[in-house]
Amino acid sequence: MDFQLKTLDLSGAAAERCDALLVLVTEGQRGGDDALSRLVADAIRARSFEAKPGKTLHAWRPEGVAAARVVLAGCGDGSPRRVHSAVHAAVASLRTAGVRRMAVVLPTGADGRSVRAAVAAAAEASYVYITTKSKPEGCEIERFTVGCPDAAAAQADFEAARGAAVGIEFARELGNLPPNRATPTHLAEEAMRLGKGRGFRCEVLGPREVAKARMGSFMAVAQGSEEPLRFIVLQYQGAAAAEAPVVLVGKGITFDTGGISIKPAPEMDEMKFDMGGAASVLGTFRALAELRPRINVVGLVPACENMPGGRAFKPGDVITSMSGQTIEVLNTDAEGRLILCDALTYAERFKPRAIIDIATLTGACVIALGNIRSGLFATDEALAQALQDAGELALDPCWRMPLDDEYGEGLKTHFADVANVAGRAGGSITAAKFLQRFAGKQPWAHLDIAGTAWKGGAAKGSTGRPVGLLVQYLLSQAQAASIESARPARSSVAKAARAARPAKAKEGTSAKAPAPRARAAKAGAAKARGR
Repeated sequence: MDFQLKTLDLSGAAAERCDALLVLVTEGQRGGDDALSRLVADAIRARSFEAKPGKTLHAWRPEGVAAARVVLAGCGDGSPRRVHSAVHAAVASLRTAGVRRMAVVLPTGADGRSVRAAVAAAAEASYVYITTKSKPEGCEIERFTVGCPDAAAAQADFEAARGAAVGIEFARELGNLPPNRATPTHLAEEAMRLGKGRGFRCEVLGPREVAKARMGSFMAVAQGSEEPLRFIVLQYQGAAAAEAPVVLVGKGITFDTGGISIKPAPEMDEMKFDMGGAASVLGTFRALAELRPRINVVGLVPACENMPGGRAFKPGDVITSMSGQTIEVLNTDAEGRLILCDALTYAERFKPRAIIDIATLTGACVIALGNIRSGLFATDEALAQALQDAGELALDPCWRMPLDDEYGEGLKTHFADVANVAGRAGGSITAAKFLQRFAGKQPWAHLDIAGTAWKGGAAKGSTGRPVGLLVQYLLSQAQAASIESARPARSSVAKAARAARPAKAKEGTSAKAPAPRARAAKAGAAKARGR
């Protein structure tokens, strides 16, 4: 879909030529003398429409309006979340109604966050999976115009949302592919294409290279499948090579039967979504290709299947991780942490500023948080706050969970350094405590997306989360680094300039002839400007 941004109010929107015009109406909104304002006022006066969230009214070719269809949609207080809901509902209802050009006019006072919400909602609602259908019927909307009070002020938010939307769609498409298509080899091929087409460095390690690296935990999970494992390494360099990167680690279990600790049959098909973490890392890199922020990012994806078979690892096995720590396998269905732990150890070679792993890790997190917020675990306060802020801004929220040392007591075992599971209580936390052992000393965060990476039931499908959160986090970090790097340069120039000012004339000294020390300071200021 082609997104556009315009400065539009209700009077200007009436002349906007499109197949469908969506007008968002807030509670208490004041009307004007233009055609759309009169339409809104008449509909409210006749009690045919309310500005409450979820209320809509469709009009066909109203007088004085260029659009063929007009949809009035209530958005309550006009908050970004209400804007998202209203736009999502309207786009979903019109995506197969012969509408090719659609526009939305945001309420008076809408800012960049509302623009972000509108773009995200339109992209989400217009997505239709068609890849493996014999007679595909996709979305017919080709162009979506966002009208807001000040397009110039919202341009940066618009570009961020548009770039994130591309990455989210990429992740959704990968997640929705059937497991006989989305194999570890396929993920590696997609990463290679992404790297080649977008200028990223991409390396794919196969079984031989992984064995040489001594990733014993990762290999143990993969050994029961006929599909060969792949370890994907993507590198985006948007800043100076010397700057430490952010490392994103995505769980890539392309299908999870549970292994020998096999899962029950109902809804096992949804275990194709167990590579949601991997899809989110690849989707984030797709967004980076659009946005090109000044930051270095590394993506690591351990990809394999977890299958039962004669060679499958089994409960009671003791395996040796890349870090040298031994792990007693008590449950082969707790396999995600076993592939992630080796990836976390591998990540240390990049000397990262932060490591973030993303995984559909535990059903316990779904019980705790449902499908609204992803679970966030972090060893660093600044990293945790930055991720939370990014999630709120991107409408892709997470919730901070504890990492008290006492939660790790249940992972103790007589037969290895650590067990791969503890008891049922606090299952998402004990899983995070297991990963923490392998995260090193740098700031580390773990996002458990088991409840947010996909939806079940009638709306079954990948959500692409948390690509929005990750993209916004990286953009914020790049912006903060840019501001920080500029600050010392300005202060040093100002300091040198102050030192270069002529001193007050003293008795017997001419103010026109600066002292040697002042001349040196002036030269220093010139040198600073040259830098």
